[in-house]
Amino acid sequence: MASRILIIEDEEKIARFLELELTHEGYEVMKSADGREGLDLALEGGFAIILLDIMLPGLNGLEVIRRLRKSSDVPVIMLTARDAVMDKVSGLDMGANDYVTKPFAIEELLARIRVLIRNKESNEITENRKVLTWGKLTLDSASHTVEYEGKAIDLTKREFTMLELMLLNKNIVLSRETFIERVWGYDYMGETNVVDVYVRYLRGKIDDVYGINMIRTVRGIGYVIKDESK
Repeated sequence: MASRILIIEDEEKIARFLELELTHEGYEVMKSADGREGLDLALEGGFAIILLDIMLPGLNGLEVIRRLRKSSDVPVIMLTARDAVMDKVSGLDMGANDYVTKPFAIEELLARIRVLIRNKESNEITENRKVLTWGKLTLDSASHTVEYEGKAIDLTKREFTMLELMLLNKNIVLSRETFIERVWGYDYMGETNVVDVYVRYLRGKIDDVYGINMIRTVRGIGYVIKDESK
């Protein structure tokens, strides 16, 4: 049975484009161009993912997710304007799972959808996202510990958060800007090469010590942890 996706987006061209691409990928799609109507549909349930625009008639996207989270944990990906930093912060604070900025590459959005659906359906990540794994490495979000073959790896808080972010987004290349936003915060004013420094720290503590190639560089873009088979 095809996964159902709800698109709440009032820009008809974007909504139609998403509908066509998602249908082509085998998803069942419903659309709404109004925040209030979209919320009603979302509350009916049965959706694997909701794609939610911020600027909507009826109710804006932030109010939609605020009300939705009172009774539903369905994964939500926000569609935001490139410079709408506060919208991103507010949406994530209210319970959005992820966001993409307009204009976006459909391949990236599809990858993020697959990750959220896979995580939800396979229960590889629990409701509290307690345990993430890669081969013999285990990251426990609840106890804030990382082990390889049962041996503890001592990471700083920032190193831990970077590793967790990559494990949560396996097979998705994360840009330096994404690391800055998610790990250092939206108000960080320094250089993005700090990300490269911390990746070196992580490699020094994990890849180099255990002779593995877990954290991979995608030249000119950023970093990724791929499934072991890839």
